Amino acid sequence: MSIFHRIQVPVETEIPVKCNNPFGIHHAELTKKVVDIFINQLSVTDLGHDFGLKSSGGLGKMFGVLVGKNQQGEIGYLAAFSGKLESGTNIPGFVPPVFDTFEVGGLYKTREEEINEINIKIRDIETSSPFREAFLHLENKKIDMEKTIQKLKTQHKEAKEKRKITRNELLTNPNKNGTDIAKRLDDESARHHFEYKDAVQKHKKIIEEAEKKADVLTKEINELKVLRKKKSGLLQTELFSQYNFLNFEGKTKNLADIFFVDDTQPPPSGAGECTAPKLLQYAIQQNIKPLGIAEFWWGKSPASEIRIHQHFYPACRSKCYPILQHMLKGLETEELTGPNNTHIPKELDILYEDETIIVINKSADFLSVPGKSITDSVLTRLKKKYPEATGPLLVHRLDMSTSGILLAAKTKEAHADLQKQFQDRKITKRYVAILDGIPSAESGKIDLPLRVDLEDRPRQLVCYEYGKPSLTHFKVIKKSIDECRIHFFPLTGRTHQLRVHAAHSEGLGIAIKGDDLYGLPNDRLYLHAEQITFTHPQTGKTKTITCKAPF
Repeated sequence: MSIFHRIQVPVETEIPVKCNNPFGIHHAELTKKVVDIFINQLSVTDLGHDFGLKSSGGLGKMFGVLVGKNQQGEIGYLAAFSGKLESGTNIPGFVPPVFDTFEVGGLYKTREEEINEINIKIRDIETSSPFREAFLHLENKKIDMEKTIQKLKTQHKEAKEKRKITRNELLTNPNKNGTDIAKRLDDESARHHFEYKDAVQKHKKIIEEAEKKADVLTKEINELKVLRKKKSGLLQTELFSQYNFLNFEGKTKNLADIFFVDDTQPPPSGAGECTAPKLLQYAIQQNIKPLGIAEFWWGKSPASEIRIHQHFYPACRSKCYPILQHMLKGLETEELTGPNNTHIPKELDILYEDETIIVINKSADFLSVPGKSITDSVLTRLKKKYPEATGPLLVHRLDMSTSGILLAAKTKEAHADLQKQFQDRKITKRYVAILDGIPSAESGKIDLPLRVDLEDRPRQLVCYEYGKPSLTHFKVIKKSIDECRIHFFPLTGRTHQLRVHAAHSEGLGIAIKGDDLYGLPNDRLYLHAEQITFTHPQTGKTKTITCKAPF
């Protein structure tokens, strides 16, 4: 089966002059039509993988398409998938991996077999009768010591209380035998002290003997684990050197060249296995000029991430960005478009101001604080407008894409007071949003812990192991045929909290309109901080500020 799939370009379809930037979300009309062609083919092709479209299990995959022109001037496309499918890495009709780790008899398989042999040896020792008996004996001796010591402690404590009572009686009612009784009590106390020490030392010796027997068996396991770690490290280093990426200038770099800062910072797991590097590698090898590149999700979303069936996604930042920075050299691509500057105000929209606080209406696509490359922000303008302010000014932030109410303080005392109110959850906020659909519930709460996606910042993941608690209440206030207006009441303030809680399958399962990270892009993100209620840091009175959404 051919890997370069030739197509007839409709007369009315414009052929792009430059390839789009893989880190953008906008695609030429030709690229979209080719993706439709590929999706129609994908829908009727059995790839031997459960994508979760017809079952409760399974898991989707990221697919990619590169539209290009071959040396004969023919237009066609290449297709790829991330990682591997259940049926393997080399699938007819798809570009091959940059390096096939699963090739029979290859480097990875050979080294993997060696490591597996070590794992089998470790398992055989750990499940052997002598090993289990030695550790069971050791555990029993520890339990015996604990029981004996606890029993002695209880007995000695009771005896100590009795001695205390007897000594008090001798003080209040002296008698001629008092000296003898006091000596007997002192002797008993000393005897109990040495009895406890002897018992501890006796049991410690028994445990030490049991540990020596167990250590003989664990020594071999530890040596095998050291060998396994050494072989795993060697395999990693060898694999990094096998992933060789070409670029359009004819130069080659491997993963070690691209990612390594030092030996403690290896490339991210799965680097080089995404669709974009695979597609570009094959295009360079076959002298195919890229005209467009697109990635889309096919199938069920992972439990932690938000991936929507058939939605386009940009190339990931942590794994793909360093690789594609190298691979795209020599190829002219379109510039990435920045935020829609029509939303950014010429002047700050101040809703309320007094001696201590300022309340601002932030525009969509306007930063709360300066970014790496953009210095214009609410904070920058506040500092310029209020040079005498003693406080850090902004009390909280809004995502760049979110519009609405921002609270600022002119004095450090007011700032500390308001931040304490946020920490104690005494400040209430109401957001209004439009969802790209109708949720099944009219109201309720969403409780999903969040953390940053370390491999694709600034996206957030639902993570029950390391995520921070994130709680949101919601209420649907108006419905139409295919969307709804909703109020969100966040009780915590995590990054992208409302966006993830709306889009995730365990939340509402419907993205906020215009969410280019977790849903579909639009002219803006339809999320607005509409109302805030707090205690004024100077007057002590409850204050509510409302700012109607511009949508």
